Amino acid sequence: MAAQRANGKQRLILAGVGLLVASVAIYAAFRLFAPPPPEMDTAYNTVSRDGLYQVMFEPETQPVPLNETHDWVVVITTPEGAAVDDAQISIDGGMPDHGHGLPTEPEASEDPGEGRYRVEGMRFNMGGHWEIRIGIDAEPGLDEAVFNLDL
Repeated sequence: MAAQRANGKQRLILAGVGLLVASVAIYAAFRLFAPPPPEMDTAYNTVSRDGLYQVMFEPETQPVPLNETHDWVVVITTPEGAAVDDAQISIDGGMPDHGHGLPTEPEASEDPGEGRYRVEGMRFNMGGHWEIRIGIDAEPGLDEAVFNLDL
């Protein structure tokens, strides 16, 4: 009788652990495949955090590809529309919901003028919500523009 009682407790514990694992897996799958909140701005044009710059990006390939390294052109102007040339540009980002960064280290490689900067090495290794941060250091000051992508 004692053996049956112990066996029953083991089954109950295993069932509880199984339910917990299944619940965590369902929650993780929901978070992984859930679209970004509807209020999220996914425009390719934004004002930098402190309002020093108007920043726009143009992916070389449309739609933005997955698992393919590609280039962007970033256009930086003042809020009044004057081109910002000779800026130092840095690119960073990642998937905030997954806690990881970009799989590459994109770099601004040339400044053809008129506020345009070529960014080489953009790559997204999976679909979902990505956040891209473009740091700008130029005459008006240091600032950052943040873009949300839903791939």
